[in-house]
Amino acid sequence: MTDFQVWAGNIQERMEQVLDSILPAAEISPRRLHAAMRYAAMGGGKRVRALLAYAAGDLCDTRPEIVEAAAAAVELIHAYSLVHDDMPCMDDDDLRRGKPSCHRQYDDATALLVGDALQTLAFQTLSSPGLHPNAARQLEMVQLLTIASGSRGMAGGQAIDLESVGKALNQTELEAMHIHKTGALIRAAALLGAYGAEQLDSDKMRAVDVYAQSIGLAFQVVDDILDAEADTATLGKTAGKDAHANKPTYVTILGLKRAKELAAELHANALSALKDYGDQAQRLTQLAQYITHRSF
Repeated sequence: MTDFQVWAGNIQERMEQVLDSILPAAEISPRRLHAAMRYAAMGGGKRVRALLAYAAGDLCDTRPEIVEAAAAAVELIHAYSLVHDDMPCMDDDDLRRGKPSCHRQYDDATALLVGDALQTLAFQTLSSPGLHPNAARQLEMVQLLTIASGSRGMAGGQAIDLESVGKALNQTELEAMHIHKTGALIRAAALLGAYGAEQLDSDKMRAVDVYAQSIGLAFQVVDDILDAEADTATLGKTAGKDAHANKPTYVTILGLKRAKELAAELHANALSALKDYGDQAQRLTQLAQYITHRSF
């Protein structure tokens, strides 16, 4: 097992512990809602967004408890988005992370409330009094996550996605959609890890931002490639669903070969942003490799 795998595994395990402590116990009323929240948020996923927060925090010397809260908040937002994305009124998918999606395991109304509750819990976590020694900075971190999650970020990207079904988008239009839908939260995860530092380094912040924008797009390109090449059992979600639903993807627009070339170019751009930091940016560099070369 490599050093990166050990590091990532430790953080993934720690995230499970943190989410276990943050999420209300299933025995607490309303029990069905709390059980469904835990079902949706725990026990699955690679925690890529949490890893990004920790890696950026490592570069910027952010205190572990601040990174931990930021990482958990982003993971809660991500979990809520998956619950809502899978619902019949959105992407209508029955499988998520290798198990029945939340609305299939419970019901539509419960799944809707799960998403609502996970979102508010994320902001409760990040706004916890005294989390950051600089209260104004902490408020800015909360604002960063709200923008990344809302109509100018992830929710807006999903709206554009729904409007794009059956349309012939070009690469620029597709990128604009994914900068919001997928990239905004990935960028926020990295920036929160960096922005939580007690002393901000503007050069490092710019480097993390450029890195995160490139790797956020790369993540989606690779997702589209895997959706075309891998099967449902490997992915843990329904393979080929976007293409079958006539949704534009990087593979349908560019072709498989060019999509792979684009992923490699974005990977190179991400690494270029970190070139001045050497071993300080080791975890971010390793994450870029993992994201662009993952095969599930």
